[in-house]
Amino acid sequence: MTVLVIVEHADNKLATASFEQLALARGIAGKQNVIALLIGGERPVAQTLLARGADSVIVGSAAVFNGYNSDGWVTCAAQVVREHNASLVLAAHTPSGADLAPRLAFRLNAGCATGCVKIENNNGTLLFTRAAHGGNVRETLHFKTDTAVATVRAGVYDALPADTTRRGEIVELSDAPASRIRVIERKREDSAGLRLEDAKVIIAGGRGINGPEGFEVLKPLAELLGGVVGASRVPCDLGWCSHAMQIGLTGKTVTPELYIAVGISGASHHLAGCGNAKTIVAINTDKDAAIFREAKFGVVGDFAKVVPALTAAISALPKTI
Repeated sequence: MTVLVIVEHADNKLATASFEQLALARGIAGKQNVIALLIGGERPVAQTLLARGADSVIVGSAAVFNGYNSDGWVTCAAQVVREHNASLVLAAHTPSGADLAPRLAFRLNAGCATGCVKIENNNGTLLFTRAAHGGNVRETLHFKTDTAVATVRAGVYDALPADTTRRGEIVELSDAPASRIRVIERKREDSAGLRLEDAKVIIAGGRGINGPEGFEVLKPLAELLGGVVGASRVPCDLGWCSHAMQIGLTGKTVTPELYIAVGISGASHHLAGCGNAKTIVAINTDKDAAIFREAKFGVVGDFAKVVPALTAAISALPKTI
């Protein structure tokens, strides 16, 4: 079966999630064709996609596709699916991917599964596993349609190592499809530093940090450990921090080496975004909080005392060379 991967990128930098999807596509397609669709990118980046598992790359240059446009992207992706008779379309489970996938599925009269944590080819039948009912259970779906569209959460598959000897076809699109949408303005949120999805260490705050000033307590520890600060849904909804920091079922999926959950109860919809972290440490005043069932280490106490003490203790450790 032919698999199409819609590549996610920003400023011509390819997203790690797209490399993971190429690895997934390669495993599902076997010896069949894996196509990468790079909309709004540049031709030199295409070789990287070939090295990561694509057999061919279709490029709609940035000059032709100026940023994400749901109408134009859906039309372009639908044309590629029909021309190459793709059975499966993969996209990242990001705001743009989650917007694009159901639109594309409707255009193709295809089945659609969003937020997948597993996709497998069972003797020709595609099975899609995703969280349901607020992350409390997982459901496995299959569709009777000829084509299926799915978004995949980041961090659940390992990317293939780059193989620079791989070669494939690179096709450039000369024109963008007509669009009924006109983008008036784009505003990009300041994302200086390490992205949550790429961080090895994350210090995440929840309702228990009691306000925006609580994040100022977490920042020194994150900086000391070379990590970043994240959040559960409640602080984001209350305006204590940016929604770009949100981790969970309706936020970002992360897989760090170390995840320190501060003042987070451990609801299933939050754990859906961080449950695959290698080590979870919980700091909470409630000894019965659900997060302690998931944590390898836990501290029952006031974060305003525990976090500064932990920061000071780590700072006092001898520096390794």
